[in-house]
Amino acid sequence: MKDLVSILDGNTFLVSDRAGDIEPSYDFPTGLFSFDTRFLSSWVLKINGERLHTLSMDDRESYRTKFFLAPGEPTHYLDAKASVIRSRSIGGSFEEELTVLNHSGKQVEFTVRLEIGSDFADLFEIKHARQKQGRTTVSVTDNELRFTYRREAFHRETVVASSMPAQVDASGMTFDIRVDAKGEWTTRLCVSTVVYGARGEDIRATLPFGGGRSADVIRVEQQELIDRAPKLGCDCEPLAGAYRCSLNDLAALRYESITLGVRLIAAGLPWFMTLFGRDSIFTSLQVVPFLPELIPPTILMLAGLQGHRVDDFRDEEPGKILHELRYGETAGFEEQPHSPYYGSADSTPLFIILIDEYERWTGDSALIRRLEPQVRAALEWIDTYGDLLGTGYLWYQTRNPSSGLQNQCWKDSWDAISYADGQLPGFPRATCELQGYAYDAKIRAARLARTFWNDSEFADRLEREAADLKQRFNHDFWIAERGYYALALDADGRQVDALTSNIGHLLWSGIVDESRAGKVVGHLLGPRLFSGWGVRTLAEDQGRYNPIGYHVGTVWPFDNSIIAWGLWRYGYRAEAGLICDAMLAASRYFGGRLPEAFAGYARDLTDYPVEYPTACSPQAWSTGTPLLLLRVMLGLEPQGEHLIIDPAVPPGMGRIELLDIPGRWGRVDALGRSRDSQGGATDS
Repeated sequence: MKDLVSILDGNTFLVSDRAGDIEPSYDFPTGLFSFDTRFLSSWVLKINGERLHTLSMDDRESYRTKFFLAPGEPTHYLDAKASVIRSRSIGGSFEEELTVLNHSGKQVEFTVRLEIGSDFADLFEIKHARQKQGRTTVSVTDNELRFTYRREAFHRETVVASSMPAQVDASGMTFDIRVDAKGEWTTRLCVSTVVYGARGEDIRATLPFGGGRSADVIRVEQQELIDRAPKLGCDCEPLAGAYRCSLNDLAALRYESITLGVRLIAAGLPWFMTLFGRDSIFTSLQVVPFLPELIPPTILMLAGLQGHRVDDFRDEEPGKILHELRYGETAGFEEQPHSPYYGSADSTPLFIILIDEYERWTGDSALIRRLEPQVRAALEWIDTYGDLLGTGYLWYQTRNPSSGLQNQCWKDSWDAISYADGQLPGFPRATCELQGYAYDAKIRAARLARTFWNDSEFADRLEREAADLKQRFNHDFWIAERGYYALALDADGRQVDALTSNIGHLLWSGIVDESRAGKVVGHLLGPRLFSGWGVRTLAEDQGRYNPIGYHVGTVWPFDNSIIAWGLWRYGYRAEAGLICDAMLAASRYFGGRLPEAFAGYARDLTDYPVEYPTACSPQAWSTGTPLLLLRVMLGLEPQGEHLIIDPAVPPGMGRIELLDIPGRWGRVDALGRSRDSQGGATDS
């Protein structure tokens, strides 16, 4: 994403090069997208037959960008007699104001050409280079170009209109213009994306913001959300910058669901602008202390789409929480199982964890009572379909060998789960963090049953099951000679012995025996896993380690935020601070926006975090990372009707003030200082 520029507003986003041009690509999703379909695949500007080059660019806001351009090669800039400004915004539709400036002392004629194309590619077709099955037609009218795609009932349109007269053909628009001396010429181009339903209606017209919004309306709406968040004052500029960026990105990533017409947080740009069970839950856990009102739509959407049948194609089972929901052509024609797809073993216990955490912060008991059937169904799934081998552990193996996910934990790439020597285990697999999530889900569900459902017998049973799971887990997964927990058990019950960041999730869940926590922490902060910028996904001496491998050596900010939370839970506050400090230091090199992942090179080797080439940015659970780190550093924990504040601010970070923290207690303030800062000991 380094050489690309994106703008987004909920359902619609655009990715171009740094001159504002879009060219067809099946390597990376460049173009104008909405609801998993590419509506513009070509958008290339030329002046007198020449491409334009960037002088400067303003991309400070998520929904609009301004490009300052000059025709010709960069060596010609000093003699350029003209320049171009492309001002674009997105809000349902895409608008670009194109201005040509004549800097000479005489009238000049220009030929302005905009190459326009639409391939209506589905995101999965871009990922896997699939060919279209439907038919695209092009129609030309005065100052308007219309692309129409049909495949049976699947119907999409792209309509491009110009405010100034143009010669329109099937592949673009041409403007033959005269610009007076020191004058300028402007046209406004509007690109409408139309998503038709089965009855021929524009589906988005039924949504609250389906007709689109102006840039000013988007700005006001986003600012209103940011203003509702707690106010941060601190001495640490990377923390201040990351917090501002996180709130801005959370506002930008919200989108409208076609299914229910509610606002949800998309998982990430560009591949994941939709609802993801695991990603949405983790992001919600990070965000709930700051903007709790964003959480109920996600919980209710996941509950409403909870599995209710056995469907091998979609990996669906009764009680299971979805993995991913898509709206594109391949999902609609069941060429992909994402309508929705249920291929994750962790989203179901995480769903229970989120519901409990949300109530502990907000006191929203009505939602807890309303969702009792869904929580019970999720617990039933853990004990039945989730326990594939009947061993009392949570396992996974896809029901759909042709298009289902092989790995159904958060590290879901094909080679993410391996033995220390790099060999891959067979299926089913029971990764360690799944057992931690199941343990935590049962402990939390017991509280819900006892407090809200008046079912102490069920609560007692859940607590017994959780205690038994913890005991068995600490026997079966612990590798005594190495002092850490196995990544997984294979189908024969043997330990998959790779050293990975997953053991940090075990601390967060509480399943680790207190006597073993110190050894786990030692590995997490040791040189094999800790790069200096964060905890790697896989230790550097393991067989499949690759510092730029997706799940086999990179550093994931979200992963590190959960690990820091786990360290805090077990009382390792200084160690949690090391991760917080490393993440915030890394954020400086990404303009405050932590990406999906970055390379696992050691800090003393690179002096700066190396970008992962295709990382999503912004990505929701990376966006939520600075928020969770703030919670950890300030020691924020709900306790009944009160918020416990027990700060442990890392050395050198100085003062942190978080004002108006929302919750069942109303709004409270938290203050923390690092012990080396002026004023002495940490305060609250």
